[in-house]
Amino acid sequence: MKKLIVLFVATLFAVSIQAQNKKAKITFDSDVVDYGEVQYGSDGVRKFTFTNTGNDVLIVARVYSTCGCTIAKKPENPIQPGEKGEIEVKYDTKRPGPIRKTITVYSNASEVPQSLKIKGKVLPEVGE
Repeated sequence: MKKLIVLFVATLFAVSIQAQNKKAKITFDSDVVDYGEVQYGSDGVRKFTFTNTGNDVLIVARVYSTCGCTIAKKPENPIQPGEKGEIEVKYDTKRPGPIRKTITVYSNASEVPQSLKIKGKVLPEVGE
């Protein structure tokens, strides 16, 4: 009987440890998108591509920018382990000058949000 109880406790312990090791992990291809020099009023949409390199489902809960000139869009569906996903970013290219913005990503991969950067330069409107 003692052997059975020890075996039962050991099994519960092993299952508990295995459950604790299940975690999503978000790995970005790059944490910077460089727009380079873009024309005034041109397409300001770019994408950050990532992979769930963990062993649990990844849920991107929220993405936001510190400025209204940049709109970030999170994936709508959970990302399975080994699958890729995208965060779409749209910068307002009707604002000439340098682009230096941060996108903050909240997910179940970490309690600490991840920062992504966009950079580049919007050229002045033609005729100015």
